Amino acid sequence: MAEMRIKVGLGSCGMAAGARKTQEAIDAALSAAGSAVRAERTGCIGLCFAEPLVEVIDGDNSYFYGRVDAAKAEQIVNGHVIGGQVQHDLLLTDDEMAFLNRQQRIVLRNCGVIDPENIEHYIARGGYQALQKAVQDMTPEQIIEEIKISGLRGRGGAGFPTWFKWDACRKAEGEQKYIICNADEGDPGAFMDRSVLESDPHALLEGMAIAARAIGCNQGVIYVRAEYPLSIQRLELAMADARAKGYLGQNIFGSGWDFDIYIKAGAGAFVCGEETALLASLEGERGMPRLKPPFPAQKGFWQQPSNINNVETLANVAWIILNGGAAYAEFGTETSKGTKVFALAGKIKRGGLVEVPMGMTLREIIFEVGGGIKNDAEFKAVQMGGPSGGCIPASLLDTPVDYENINKTGAIMGSGGMIVMDSTTCMVDMARFFLDFTQKESCGKCVHCRIGTKRMLEILTRITKGEGKEGDVELLTQLGEDIKAGSLCGLGASAPNPALSTIRYFADEYKAHIEDKTCPAHSCRDLLTYYIRPDKCKGCTLCSRKCPTGAISGELREVFVIDQEKCIKCGNCAAVCRFDAVEVK
Repeated sequence: MAEMRIKVGLGSCGMAAGARKTQEAIDAALSAAGSAVRAERTGCIGLCFAEPLVEVIDGDNSYFYGRVDAAKAEQIVNGHVIGGQVQHDLLLTDDEMAFLNRQQRIVLRNCGVIDPENIEHYIARGGYQALQKAVQDMTPEQIIEEIKISGLRGRGGAGFPTWFKWDACRKAEGEQKYIICNADEGDPGAFMDRSVLESDPHALLEGMAIAARAIGCNQGVIYVRAEYPLSIQRLELAMADARAKGYLGQNIFGSGWDFDIYIKAGAGAFVCGEETALLASLEGERGMPRLKPPFPAQKGFWQQPSNINNVETLANVAWIILNGGAAYAEFGTETSKGTKVFALAGKIKRGGLVEVPMGMTLREIIFEVGGGIKNDAEFKAVQMGGPSGGCIPASLLDTPVDYENINKTGAIMGSGGMIVMDSTTCMVDMARFFLDFTQKESCGKCVHCRIGTKRMLEILTRITKGEGKEGDVELLTQLGEDIKAGSLCGLGASAPNPALSTIRYFADEYKAHIEDKTCPAHSCRDLLTYYIRPDKCKGCTLCSRKCPTGAISGELREVFVIDQEKCIKCGNCAAVCRFDAVEVK
């Protein structure tokens, strides 16, 4: 009889939810029962909405327990592991497990499956076989051709053909060439790269090594956010283990080819996601974009030919080389091949990481994979592409998710963030939020971005405060188009997208804010009016006692009223009223 195994998800999402305590409780219960079994470490399988997550493997069967605290951990050990009885009341439901059913996992193939700190687990799943094949059985030109056949495009946002970048770098003249991984994931609501780095670091290392072999270089750099300490820790451990096995370092697979990688912790500047700003930061300069051409493939890091890909792009490479480019091209659409990883966040029932074939519609991803909107509320829009992206309304839910179709909506694929919004989200305030982010993150090098985003933010802020005026929408549109046309890099060229897309699809909300001085979503604080309905107020005095400014007055068991001059619109009265007497206009 096979011994049971217990795995605990110890990615950042799991540990933030208390997975360390869950692991300790499991080990304590096993020890108390006299069992030699101990909880195994794994990364994030993507079911972030159900963390802390515990998987019990019993022979050929696997059982997923969700939201496991210390008490539930003890129940699982005593009831299932020791007692042999599956604890059905703690299992994730079939509906929740449907989160995995529509996925096609290539990038995430090992995430939540292996111990990311044990190279033997990666090797047991076919790890480093693709590198051996690339080094011993393929020429660099054959590697590039296989990537070309696959149709892999850059997953960092632009969607540029990966093979073309590799080929350009290989053909460029230079004394030293570099392969650089852009792991500077800075979009609010995006955590795709972090999950791969934490859960399957060797997939990135192997992909980078294959890319290095293809372009003819012996030095790699991973530029990773300093705010990702667990990613850095596991990458460093993975690199040390790979060197010990001979997968990094000198004379790899006896070929005479040397290749190694080091990590550069980024300083947290969003603009360093742009490749030339990243290069400047790597060289110790302030992260500011450079004019192109020359492109990095010609003159990149230290003015030498350099190839820059993001984490997800490189994590596809080993699978493609091992299984063939044609196998990868079977997934996706005619122009957007393969799969894409998305981070589902916001007002969605099953938030987490998903990997689906290109071409799946937004409706399928949000409602079939993600389970729909929290509390079964009405879907309003989804923000794609982060601060550089745009809002896609409910009327376009059947849009296939690929580069071309998403671009037609006014949004962009971006690195893969999907922030889902319901009717309580104000689209004007949402545009203001993202403009605030990009305005602060602008490096300030070009006037259009530095000043233009500031002016747009000022206008959007005025509108959300009820100070909008006629002509503001037209001015926002003009500024947005000018900024897109005149900015040096992708940050400025895409910064107006949230405002322009919401103006395009939610013009009625802008009109309500500017002309009627109201916020239809009841979100913009300065435009709200709280009042007490006489037919519902019981005179319990609770709202009056909770009001921080003494704006609510009345007598016990009589109707209370709100003094609008004193009201600061904090919402305390509505939150505490037990009779739904406080309403918001």
